Amino acid sequence: MNSISSLTLDSHAICNPQRPFSFRRIRPTRNVLVCSAKPVAPPPTKLAAAAAADTSGRIESLSQVSGVLGCQWGDEGKGKLVDILAQHFEIVARCQGGANAGHTIYNAEGKKFALHLVPSGILNEDTLCVIGNGVVVHLPGLFKEIDGLESNGVSCEGRILISDRAHLLFDFHQVVDGLREADLAKSFIGTTKRGIGPCYSSKVNRNGIRVGDLRHMDTFPQKLDLILSDAALRFKDFNYGPDVLKEEVEKYKRYAERLEPFIADTVHVMNDAIAQKKKILVEGGQATMLDIDFGTYPFVTSSSPSAGGICTGLGIAPRVVGDLIGVVKAYTTRVGSGPFPTEILGSGGDLLRFAGQEFGTTTGRPRRCGWLDIVALKYSCQINGFSALNLTKLDVLSDMDEIQLGVSYKLGDGTPIKSFPSDLRLLEQLKVEYEVVPGWKSDISSIRNYSDLPKAARQYVERIEELVGVPIHYIGVGPGRDALIYK
Repeated sequence: MNSISSLTLDSHAICNPQRPFSFRRIRPTRNVLVCSAKPVAPPPTKLAAAAAADTSGRIESLSQVSGVLGCQWGDEGKGKLVDILAQHFEIVARCQGGANAGHTIYNAEGKKFALHLVPSGILNEDTLCVIGNGVVVHLPGLFKEIDGLESNGVSCEGRILISDRAHLLFDFHQVVDGLREADLAKSFIGTTKRGIGPCYSSKVNRNGIRVGDLRHMDTFPQKLDLILSDAALRFKDFNYGPDVLKEEVEKYKRYAERLEPFIADTVHVMNDAIAQKKKILVEGGQATMLDIDFGTYPFVTSSSPSAGGICTGLGIAPRVVGDLIGVVKAYTTRVGSGPFPTEILGSGGDLLRFAGQEFGTTTGRPRRCGWLDIVALKYSCQINGFSALNLTKLDVLSDMDEIQLGVSYKLGDGTPIKSFPSDLRLLEQLKVEYEVVPGWKSDISSIRNYSDLPKAARQYVERIEELVGVPIHYIGVGPGRDALIYK
């Protein structure tokens, strides 16, 4: 971990156009981030139309089944790209996670929507949204989300299908989540307390209740009693009795009636769509560094947000999955506890947090902020096999004199670490080696063509591509739908 630093680059390398741009590696030191007034960006050029035409071809060339997945610890801005790409796909599907995924998107009029369970393709009226078997579904939250969309003119009728194999997340799962975090005391995971982990625990314990069980209300009370009794045995502060069960059953009778039009055998729906050559976009929740297997365990989510979760969470074959786009911020953030090698501590992290408005969509919690971690990004690219990257929030770095890239890890004795380690103690002790690159000190939020970006911004993008070995095809320069550069 490091504090943000103000180090001086070779002025000749920056100011002399005849001298090639150079990077130099540094060891981080504690200092203060210096921000200054930035010049106003020029208005969008007439080349925007040409760029739009080029983009259309790039998007149209994406595979029949493509996916958008997070590369870091979540909150990368996946929802915006899904919303844009959804216009070119007939189905947008969620395959894992639950309402712990908070995707903020904006419609054509600039209105903000915060989605948690409904796939981000919902704003495109011709798109069918599928919630797959790997998702855990909290019905009160889902209905609230649907009601909010409908009240804002977004039609959901006949446009959302929920797998009959998806597991139901109950309010008591959220209570258990909080009790478990309290039990863990200082070693708490830092979950969203949305009940995701306890619901997946019920699923793995094989006493969970699935969406399809709502069609059999004669056996529903016994199944619910089983998991509520288990929770009462495990947590002494968990309040459970006959009245609680009766109330829950009555509530879910009403929910079952409302949910019935949405329930479908989505395994059949997805495979039938594939056979009919329909285009499908998979929207990942959370991100690879929170993966239950590949993330910073135990400070992870309870599902598989990496590429493997697409097949298990939707019931489709690996051979049909094509292009996967990894979404990565131009810096790094994470919420909750756990290792964060490139974290910026102190006032520097605060400045980045407020510049990027880094507060959770789901919880409102302030996110921890740090420099872009190239080691973690390469690891994520290896696991997922991304064909391209979407670099988001590049505009947030516009005030910085200098920017650091965490390019390698070393042990205290200087021995290099070849990949992202699983050992938490090692992650806490390792030293990050940084490259320092110059900032561009200008507002880039109105730019829509890659060639119009300041030279330093382009060099930052291209250096990331060089280090990771995956092309960056999409660059976010603001929250709006149109604030995207196609490279």
